[in-house]
Amino acid sequence: MIGSPTARTDELGALAQLGVTELRSAVSGLGAMHRSVAGTVFGALRPVLGSAIDSPRMVHDAVTDGAYLSMDALLDTAWSAADAMPASTFAVSQTPHGAVALGVLNGLIGDDLDAADSPLAARMSIRSAGRPIPVRPAAIADEFSDARGHVVVFLHGLMESEQAWTIGGRPSYGHRLSGDISASEVQIRYNSGRHISQNGLDLADLLADLVLLWPVPVSRLTLIGHSMGGLVIRSACHHATERGDWWPRLVTETVCLGTPHLGAPLERGVHVLSSMLQPLSATRPISNLLRRRSAGVRDLFHGNLTAADWAEQDRDAWQHPPGADVPLLSTARHLFVTATMTRNPAHPFGRLIGDGLVLAPSGRGEPTRSRLGLRFSDGLDLGGAHHFTLLNNDDIYTWLLAQLRPRRALPSAPPDP
Repeated sequence: MIGSPTARTDELGALAQLGVTELRSAVSGLGAMHRSVAGTVFGALRPVLGSAIDSPRMVHDAVTDGAYLSMDALLDTAWSAADAMPASTFAVSQTPHGAVALGVLNGLIGDDLDAADSPLAARMSIRSAGRPIPVRPAAIADEFSDARGHVVVFLHGLMESEQAWTIGGRPSYGHRLSGDISASEVQIRYNSGRHISQNGLDLADLLADLVLLWPVPVSRLTLIGHSMGGLVIRSACHHATERGDWWPRLVTETVCLGTPHLGAPLERGVHVLSSMLQPLSATRPISNLLRRRSAGVRDLFHGNLTAADWAEQDRDAWQHPPGADVPLLSTARHLFVTATMTRNPAHPFGRLIGDGLVLAPSGRGEPTRSRLGLRFSDGLDLGGAHHFTLLNNDDIYTWLLAQLRPRRALPSAPPDP
């Protein structure tokens, strides 16, 4: 029977079990929709055809029920096969394609995977060539043998992994910065399906340890996040400041690339759609599927940064009040990049769709009556680009390099004669 207590601890086995479980869930939802639609059709025909409809309905029900029972039996067999697979030491998560696939999986149901302690749930970790780097003195010293005092930390977005920064097969921003301004690149992977506040707390802990164990004294810390990654950075800075950590004082810049500070319209649309489909039995399975979206996705309704923003909320309620107004670090510069799919950012269509996922006002964190204090000092508006262009773009890198270059002090004026 699917759902036996035997839980795989290897990634390949866990993937096989998850695939069978999700397939059975899909078949169950399809069956519920089928029965609901068929019941509606036969019910509508009965006043017209009377008892003559009973025989066709019995045949229909027998055939369809037999088909779904056969599928259940087949999936039971598949589950048993997955359960009997020998344990594998092959780490799917450490391969480029595997990291991408698991990044999407974590974004979709990462909170469930985390709650089940699945090996498929990404843990907040430093990554190099896909491998997790333990935050221990020897491991950090070995991996960053050429460590510099300026550390640039990169956080990917929803349904991504650190592989996203090399989109298009080009060197990442961090790799290029290491040569141009002698900075050390640190890539972070995390489970984007968990609450942003949970990932923010984990990031705060990781940065506290990283700064302490860095091979050379950290003189400057730059935090760069794409999409949700920018929200995780803001949450981490908030957590660390609240508890008095030292590392926020080293942060000279935060950089948010396409970050939905005021929320994302796609999540709001899915939320409304799932609520509209829930009352009807024929569409309830679709609603239930949409409602399975992860806690991380749901946090994008308003861009929530703290646990208090979601702890007491009914996640399926029609309305969600904006979260707490979390201030920015007062000692750092806060840079941002927004994009519109139209070449002219001011074009009405560009203002309507933004970069395809995030609208420009949300990416700029423009103050609203419900969310104040998001006043960024510097930014770049990129026309003719989409959300994922921001991950690796020459125009953005040129701008970023200019922002991060060490600023030389102006020569003092000669003394008066």
